[in-house]
Amino acid sequence: MSARQHFSVAPWTNTLKLISAFSTILLMVIGIVAYNKALPFPGFTHTFGLGIAFVFPAILIFSLFFMVTGYAVESNILHVERLFWSTRISLEGLSKVWLEPAVCKGSIRIFGNGGLYSFTGVYQNKALGRYRLFATDLSKATVLVLPQRKVVITPTAPQVFIDYLHRQFPMIETDRENNAVSSKIRP
Repeated sequence: MSARQHFSVAPWTNTLKLISAFSTILLMVIGIVAYNKALPFPGFTHTFGLGIAFVFPAILIFSLFFMVTGYAVESNILHVERLFWSTRISLEGLSKVWLEPAVCKGSIRIFGNGGLYSFTGVYQNKALGRYRLFATDLSKATVLVLPQRKVVITPTAPQVFIDYLHRQFPMIETDRENNAVSSKIRP
């Protein structure tokens, strides 16, 4: 059993900082206004207003719990570290890994978070098809091709992460020179 190797997540981009700050302020203001508007009215309006008032701060808390704080590889498991827990992804059958800064361009979010403390969820685009994203800086996008899915993460030092995986799984395909997405996606 191998030791757990930690990799820090890439620092937040200015875009992520701006989206997170603006969204936090907006959601808090909406919650406060809804709370203040609900107070003087008894009955349904009061109950509905209080519900709305607490939904928006709940969105912030929920998003905080799911933000990406780092990555770790232990044996054949990738741990996407969150604030208080981690998402486990089996690396069994990992066939390819490479750095592709433009891989998320043109993506559509199927389900997930588009910038409130991180970019996470299920996304889809022409280059990768459907994939899981756990990111803070898309310019450091590192693609992992697994038998049943593709995963994109953003470690601070993508090449260090790729080299580590190559040492752990010598049979995987990596590519330092050519980052053309189309040539890497097909099995």
